[in-house]
Amino acid sequence: MHLISLYHSILCLYLGVCLLNLGFASFSSRHTSHMEAGNHTGVSEFLLLGLSEDPELQPLIFGLFLSMYLVTVLGNLLIILTISSDSHLHTPMYFFLSNLSFVDICFISTTVPKMLVNIQAQSKDISYIGCLTQVCFFTLFSGMDNCLLTVMAYDRFVAICHPLHYNVIMNPRLCNLLILISWVIIFCISLLHILLMVQLTFCIGTEIPHFFCELAQIIKLASSDTLINNISLYVATALLSVFPLTGILFSYSQIVSTLTRMSSAGGKYKAFSTCGSHLSAVSLYYGTGLGVYLSSAVTHSSKRSCIASVMYTVITPMLNPFIYSLRNKDVKGALGRLLSRASSCL
Repeated sequence: MHLISLYHSILCLYLGVCLLNLGFASFSSRHTSHMEAGNHTGVSEFLLLGLSEDPELQPLIFGLFLSMYLVTVLGNLLIILTISSDSHLHTPMYFFLSNLSFVDICFISTTVPKMLVNIQAQSKDISYIGCLTQVCFFTLFSGMDNCLLTVMAYDRFVAICHPLHYNVIMNPRLCNLLILISWVIIFCISLLHILLMVQLTFCIGTEIPHFFCELAQIIKLASSDTLINNISLYVATALLSVFPLTGILFSYSQIVSTLTRMSSAGGKYKAFSTCGSHLSAVSLYYGTGLGVYLSSAVTHSSKRSCIASVMYTVITPMLNPFIYSLRNKDVKGALGRLLSRASSCL
């Protein structure tokens, strides 16, 4: 129970740091607005260079990304329908999984549809407001992915390390509160980035070497001072990536410690098998994210970083439904029952 209290303390500290960060951003925005009245962006639109400028590759890229987008949306919708339609899956673990599926749909919908529209229209334009919106929602949903994976690790920690108290601790009120707090924190951080981004100035015809408006790329392209933006980006990265990953690693260290004290080999396997899908999703998400970071740090090539980012912006949301359906007997069984009911109605 001491570890659970520690978790709650860390969560409160996490929220406090986020609110402090937001307050700092508001102060910075007011300070800047006194020095520069109004929003002098200097541009009404940006140019998204995309994955390739080769005209012959555009139909291939369009078909590939349209297919991946449809698979992602349909796969995650199927997970949500399966969980909501089967009473056996109305547990905290699957409640968080359905939220993750919803966030993954929103995450991929933030970037891919605009890219597909641009390819179809043979255009590279994205409006300034459209770019702001994309930055806001990309930060929001990528941050929610991190938070949900952390909350799911906490759920597995309680289930394995405190099984007798699981139903008491992971009650519906706490589950909803964890989701609500995550949304509030990530919304504050997204708002922070937007408040700081509107203070930046850009040259007319600014080209973004990406297929969507990535915050780091936009900050690099700004023609005004970006010190506060960079500090905010580093702090947000720590809050949205480093802290959640630390929480996940801590949870699994406690899980492994508990499993080593179990005498039954069958009990160990049964307990750890419930973590298999989550571990796969965590490895995929953070592995691809780390790959993007390392590729950009080593190669300094915007085009290679752009291609690498496809892994965590498109591939990860697409594979999550397969990970949780193929590796999970409960979801697989519920999915089979849902499909059989659907086929009998036809």
